[in-house]
Amino acid sequence: MKRGLLWILLFYAWHSQAQFVHDPVMIRQDSTWYLFCTGNGITVYSSPDMKNWHQQPPVSTTPPAWTKAAVPGFKGHTWAPDISYYNGWYYLYYAVSAFGKNTSAIGVAVNQTLDPQSRNFEWIDKGMVIQSVPGRDNWNAIDPNFITDSLGAPWLSFGSFWGGIKMFKLDSTATRPAVPQVWYTLAARHRDEGIADALPGNAAIEAPFIYKKAHYYYLFVSFDYCCRGEKSTYKMMVGRSAQLQGPYIDKENRRMTDGGGSLLLAGDARWHGVGHNAVVAFNGNDYLVFHGYDAGDGGKPTLRVELLQWENGWPVVKQR
Repeated sequence: MKRGLLWILLFYAWHSQAQFVHDPVMIRQDSTWYLFCTGNGITVYSSPDMKNWHQQPPVSTTPPAWTKAAVPGFKGHTWAPDISYYNGWYYLYYAVSAFGKNTSAIGVAVNQTLDPQSRNFEWIDKGMVIQSVPGRDNWNAIDPNFITDSLGAPWLSFGSFWGGIKMFKLDSTATRPAVPQVWYTLAARHRDEGIADALPGNAAIEAPFIYKKAHYYYLFVSFDYCCRGEKSTYKMMVGRSAQLQGPYIDKENRRMTDGGGSLLLAGDARWHGVGHNAVVAFNGNDYLVFHGYDAGDGGKPTLRVELLQWENGWPVVKQR
C-alpha cells in the first residue's frame, strides 16, 4: 500500500511539473531562465532552476500593425520565437503565417531586459524582417534562428517545407536583410513540382537551429510532421559544416541540401514525435530544448530538456 501510494505521489509530482509548450527556446538572464514559445502574443515562462516554470505576460497583447497586411486575418497566434542577446539588446524573432501556406513573415522585437520587474522592460517591435508570398517564393518565412559568424556579423536561418532551409545575412541593426542580399540554401528534401501548399509527403523539413561547437557549426532541423498529437512523426536531424554558410554534411557524408541528415532523436512509445529544438549552454553543459507529444497525456505538446553530449564530433542524447 505504501509503495503504491509512493508511485502515485511521484506520478503527480512529475505531472504537476509538465509544461505544455510548442516550439520552445530558452535563455538565461542573471539567475533566471526564460522560455519563449508559440502562442498568442508569444508565450513566456520564467524559472529559477530550469524545472519549475511560471507563466509571464505575453510579449504583446495586440498584434503588431504590420502583421495584418502580411497575413490577412492574423489574430495574434504567433509562431516559433527565437531569442538572442546581441549588441546589448535581446532580439526576439518570430513568425506569423497562414497554416499550410507560405503566406508568412518573420518579424523582430527588441528589449533591454527580460525581467518584467525592471524599469527598462519594454518590448519594441521593429517590424517585418522578411516575407514569403505564394506564387512568388519557393520558401516559407517561418521558424527563424539567429546566429553570428566568426566576424560577429548577424545571420538569420529559417524555413519550412517548400525549398527547404534558407539563410541570409542581416544588416548591422539585425532587423533587415543586408544589402546586397546574400542568401544560401542549407538543407532541403524532395518536393513534388507544382504543389502550392505544404501537403503530406512533400519536403517535410523545418525548424532550423544552428549551434557552434569547437570547429564546427551544427545545423539541427526537424523532419516529418508536428501538430498531430499522438500521430505526430517529428524527429530531429543534424549535419555539420566548418563554415556557417555550409555545405552541411551528415555522418554518411550526405549533403543536407540533397535530403541528408543524421538522426539525433525520434519519438518512441511514450513520446510520439519530438522536435523543433534549440540548443543552449549553461554552466558548462549543452542542453537540447524541444517539445514532444506525450502519449501518456493525450498527445499534448510538452517541454523536454535533455543533456546534449558529444561523441566523435557529433551530438548525442542519452535520455534519463
